[in-house]
Amino acid sequence: MTVAVILEARLTCPECGASHVAVMPEDACRFFHDCPACGAVLRPKPGDCCVFCSYADMPCPPIQRGESCCG
Repeated sequence: MTVAVILEARLTCPECGASHVAVMPEDACRFFHDCPACGAVLRPKPGDCCVFCSYADMPCPPIQRGESCCG
């Protein structure tokens, strides 16, 4: 069975609360992301594999597919 993977997610900055849409890489984790509004460097929360799993409305593509992310 093929799982439809969503590649766009809305990230919300924990520092300033601004949100924006970003495209997620299909086969890699993003460990850092710069907030375009305030310049804060987002890093994953402890236990999360990437910034999308921590701060976005959609988990990263590997997690959406039920795969192990980043490893």
